[in-house]
Amino acid sequence: MNSLYMFFQQLINGLSLGSIYALIALGYTMVYGIVKLINFAHGDVMMVGAYAGYFVLCALGTTPFGMVCAFVAAMVMCALLSLVIERLAYRPLRNAPRLNSLITAIAVELILQNLMRVLPFVGPDPRQFPTMATKNFSLSFVSISNIQLIVIILSAVLMVLLNYIVNYTKTGKAMRAVSYDLGAASLMGISVNRTIAITFVIGSVLAGAGGVLYATAYPQIDPVMGYIPGLKAFVAAVLGGIGSIPGAMLGGIILGIAETMTKAYISSQYADAISYCILIVILLVKPSGILGRKTHVKV
Repeated sequence: MNSLYMFFQQLINGLSLGSIYALIALGYTMVYGIVKLINFAHGDVMMVGAYAGYFVLCALGTTPFGMVCAFVAAMVMCALLSLVIERLAYRPLRNAPRLNSLITAIAVELILQNLMRVLPFVGPDPRQFPTMATKNFSLSFVSISNIQLIVIILSAVLMVLLNYIVNYTKTGKAMRAVSYDLGAASLMGISVNRTIAITFVIGSVLAGAGGVLYATAYPQIDPVMGYIPGLKAFVAAVLGGIGSIPGAMLGGIILGIAETMTKAYISSQYADAISYCILIVILLVKPSGILGRKTHVKV
């Protein structure tokens, strides 16, 4: 009975962590699907969102109103930051070789980290993230906290909303058209620059929400906090199939569950290694990822 309880408990923990990975992974997969760019600065956009939520919570407290304001502030801050990054760093290199864009993405990542370190109101030292009081709800076979409930439910709502935007709105139709053929979409009257900017904004809004959720679940923030979650989210996106929105969701959940199960049943020291081993095995069996599609490149 105890082993069954432990299994379901770790399943809930993995679902909570995987939901955050999935939110961040969606930003990677959306940008890649549109412009074939691996935006390595995405994890640091998440970090900026966490800091925005931190300052709002310090001012308003960890009340429900304060939490709502923290999420809104993080999403708005990340949306504005993504517009600046896309306009100044990525758009001028859109027709350049992909290696140039990749190097630029790494440069933007380092700039954001070091900029936050030197800002007088941020600094390099870790800070304790304000969190609400933890309450546990015990069911017959599992115990779940209010923070885990918020993480899982809010992540699910945002994923459903994203799916609706992509599949059932005019903006989503434009995004799918640009992803399929950028040149043809431009000839059909779609504003490619606007569509790409909207894609960056949507991905960064999800990253901002993911940043606050991650800091709420693991309440410590610093200027390099986005590196590991960003890397794990990238692994989740590749695992599910880079460019596939359902794949990013599935990859995040699988990665989160695998990580928590490894910590519970093997050792926390092997959690990262197991995650990457799963990625390698999946890519050996299905190189395009679990839900990815094979693409043929004409030469």
